[in-house]
Amino acid sequence: MNKKNTLINLGCRLNIYEGEIIKNHLNDNNLNDVTVINSCGVTAEAEKKVAYEIRKAKRDNPKNKIIVTGCAAQINPKKYNTIEEVDLVLGNKEKLLPNVWKNLNFLEPIQVDDILAEKKTVPSTIEKFDGKSRAYIEIQQGCDHRCTFCIIPYGRGNNRSVPMGEIVERIKKIVKNGYKEVVLTGVDITDYGKDLPAQPTFSNLIKRILKLVPDLEQLRLSSIDCAEIDKDFWDLLSEKKLMPHFHLSFQTGNNLILKRMKRRHTREMAISFCNKVLSIRKDATFGADLITGFPTETDKMFKDTLDLVDECHLTHLHVFPYSPRDNTPAARMPQVDKSIIKDRAKILRQKGIEKFKKHLTKKIGRRDLILIEKNQNEKSIGKDQNFFNAIFNEEIKEGEIIPCVYIGVDNDMLIAKRT
Repeated sequence: MNKKNTLINLGCRLNIYEGEIIKNHLNDNNLNDVTVINSCGVTAEAEKKVAYEIRKAKRDNPKNKIIVTGCAAQINPKKYNTIEEVDLVLGNKEKLLPNVWKNLNFLEPIQVDDILAEKKTVPSTIEKFDGKSRAYIEIQQGCDHRCTFCIIPYGRGNNRSVPMGEIVERIKKIVKNGYKEVVLTGVDITDYGKDLPAQPTFSNLIKRILKLVPDLEQLRLSSIDCAEIDKDFWDLLSEKKLMPHFHLSFQTGNNLILKRMKRRHTREMAISFCNKVLSIRKDATFGADLITGFPTETDKMFKDTLDLVDECHLTHLHVFPYSPRDNTPAARMPQVDKSIIKDRAKILRQKGIEKFKKHLTKKIGRRDLILIEKNQNEKSIGKDQNFFNAIFNEEIKEGEIIPCVYIGVDNDMLIAKRT
């Protein structure tokens, strides 16, 4: 990308993928002096981060025009149009369209269509990811569910799946370009396929990829929903190319709060899912999104979430203090005091750190495979198959997958040695 241009991706892996499309549009159209902020709007904190990046971008490159796009821009374009530093607000559909960038018009400060009216995904030909050792592949967009706390369907639209053949061809090109790991990403990836003519399932897609792209070494899943897992998924767990780390959209460990959130699983389903995975894939680890202080949550309800960390063997926690989002049902429910929400988030994060570090020590002496992500200070850093960080006391080519044995722990990293 032109050195005079800057792209700032915030939020999810889908934004990382779409950021590469934006880079291509900037390059293809010889655009200069542009800063693009690809925003996230999942929480109030995420939007504060967007505002901070806008101000910082103007300080760092005062001559650059600032374009804000992504979910925050899609959900509330007028809000970002009123920010003095912002020159243009683009919607989530518009940011992907070649013609928008070819005829970039700063005279129309808001270019955002109704994302809920979209029926298809925008075709893409991304084959490389600058500075990334793994590749991201979009398999679907949007979400058909309406969890009471969530604003994202209004930023991403309804579920729209990429046809299986198109996904396979994209992955073939990615692998041909030297990538050894691919991450399947989207908004609700386990709901994949029901909008397509033959209604293939998420499991059908994984099976097809593994069969038709035999040179792919590692296939990783982004966040999944245990309520949407079909019976064919269990047969896939024995596939060693499928990475044994599963990040789950649990949100809470209390059944009444799950019902008030309008989630589709129960506490018992969450525990059963993790135990069944471990019965088939003993090397599996689990991460989860968890919200503290959802409206009406009591201390006892919060304890159910703390206990779920143990009962589901969670080691990678993404903890979100609840923040009300405009126009969501949860924003109209009885709210929990902000100080309590903050305290519960701190307690839950500490629990996650303890589980994470305990698991690290268990891995000492074990053998594994590490995907090298970067070199620094004559050392190499990467992630193992369970998504733990590992460090080698030598420089190794980025993007390589290296067999190792763990010989120790350094803070939040495993110390690895080649085998």
